[in-house]
This record gives sequence, structure tokens and C-alpha cells, in this order.
Amino acid sequence: MNKINIAAALLAASCAHSGAVHAQADNFPSKPVRLIVPFPPGGSVDIVGRLVGARLAQVLGQQVVIDNRSGASGNIGSEMVAHAPPDGYTLLVNTVPFVTNGFLYSRVPYDVVNDFVPVSLLSSSPSVIAVHPSVPAHSIADLLRIAKAQPGKLNYGAAGVGTNPHITGELFNLLGKVNIVAVQFKGGGPALVAAVSGEISVSTSGISETMPYVEGKRLRALGVTSAKRAPALPDLPAIAETVPGYEFVTWHGLLAPKGTPRAVVVTLNDKLKQVMRAPEFVRSFEQRGIDVIASTPEEFAAHLRTELVKWSKVIKERGMHAD
Repeated sequence: MNKINIAAALLAASCAHSGAVHAQADNFPSKPVRLIVPFPPGGSVDIVGRLVGARLAQVLGQQVVIDNRSGASGNIGSEMVAHAPPDGYTLLVNTVPFVTNGFLYSRVPYDVVNDFVPVSLLSSSPSVIAVHPSVPAHSIADLLRIAKAQPGKLNYGAAGVGTNPHITGELFNLLGKVNIVAVQFKGGGPALVAAVSGEISVSTSGISETMPYVEGKRLRALGVTSAKRAPALPDLPAIAETVPGYEFVTWHGLLAPKGTPRAVVVTLNDKLKQVMRAPEFVRSFEQRGIDVIASTPEEFAAHLRTELVKWSKVIKERGMHAD
């Protein structure tokens, strides 16, 4: 085959591939979508993934299958999506460890910027710092006083190095000038259960997971991690009222593998907005202490860049590392 024929063949192949991609995007979705949750059931990422997935399935006309692939602070599930076919049928819902892991591990099996396409920043939610009833603390000031008087005695549950509960707790240690020891569990659900059982002293979990135990008198809530009091818990002080500058807000975002057709990303984003901005959906999230965002892909990309800068500083100052 001469050079002209080779070039023509390559061009034809390229056009055929491009046409197949566009046809695939136009027909999206034509089969079930798998939503990877890189943490165990029971945590905030799992809750948001299941709530969004159930409603998204209705508007897509296809089943959205929740697949919990936990381990290594979300690295295992995130890597699966990074290496999945870029066709929109394998998606990732993730949170803060998605960006913090790169600063905590010597090797992370994905690149936040280069291996994924942001689809939407779904929601945000503050956490609650709570204690087991056996801990004689009824306020954040009490907790700080006990921690300073008995350094290293109190501990809190985290869902793995660099996960939301870990960042929440270490930011409290940093700004409160205390040393409450992190105890790592395989997920936010197991960490919360350990606090409820009294295995650990302090819980740093989301509002939706924590408050049922507070209402049942099995945990005592001390403060919310947002800069101001949360609308869902107006009587619970913000930690910043005692520890100036303290703020930690969990976010939840949806991502697709790099190379996913723009038309598929736009379809997913449009359907997500349709689902999440419905008044009844907003109310259901608010009742769980979660704020709906439903951003554009570009807004989520900008948020990720900001988070990379923000948490690299905290991790460096606290000397945090996973290996």
C-alpha cells in the first residue's frame, strides 16, 4: 500500500471512530450506568450516591447501579474509574480524599486533573463533632480543655488517612492546639459505629449520619464544622465560635473517565440538575443537613483546583502521611 492509500485508510478509520463515538453519545444511555462509591456503605458519599443514583435512574430511563469499591482512602474505587472505558457508563462519586490523597501517599494510581472529567459538584455538607456520653464534655470548650489536660488520651474515628473525618479531626487539632489521636477504620460508617459503642471517644461524621444517634442519646453533639451554624441544626454552635478560623465542609462530586464525550457529560449534567434542583429533592437533602449545588462541569473543575491548593497546606503543616 502506498503512502497516499495508507493516509486515506487512516483518515477513514479516524472518521469511522469519530462517527461511532458521536453515535454512542447520541444514544446515551442505552444500558445501565455503574456508579462507583469508593467507600463502604453508611458514610456521606454512599448516602449521596444512593439518593442521587435512584433519582437519576428515573430521568435517564436506565438503572444506576451503586458499586461500593472501598479501600486505601478511596484510591481503589477511583483507580477503577480512571481506567474504565470513557463512555459514561462507569462514573465516580467522590469527596475530599480525591484531592488530598495525592499529598498523603507516595504514589496515587490516578491523576485528579488528567484522568477524569468533572461532571458536577453535587452537594456539600458540614460535619458534626460529637462525643460518646461517657466523655464529660458538653461543649467544644470542654473538649479542648480535656484534650489539653490529658494529651493523647482522647481519640477520634477516621475513615482512612486523608478522608473527611481525618481532615476534620486534624484541622481541629491544628487550630485548637491539641492532640486527639486518630484511629483509622475502613470507612465512615464503621468509625461512627465505634464512637456509638464507646470504642473511641470522638466522632467527626456528617450531619445525616450523626444526628440519629444524637437524638437517641447515644452520642452528644458539640459543634458543627461549617463557618456558621447549619440551618438544619440552628441550636448547635459552629466550632468556629470557639476555635476562630475553623471550617470544614464536605463536598460530593460526580466524575467520568478522561475522554468521555462532551455530549455524554452535558447529558449527565443536565439530568443531574433536573433531578437535584427539584424542590422535593432539595428538601430531602436539607433534612439530612446537605446543601444541593448541582454545578456545571467547569465550576466543579475550578473547585477541584482550589481544593488542591487548600488541603496541600493543611496536610503539610500537620505532617500527615499515609505511607
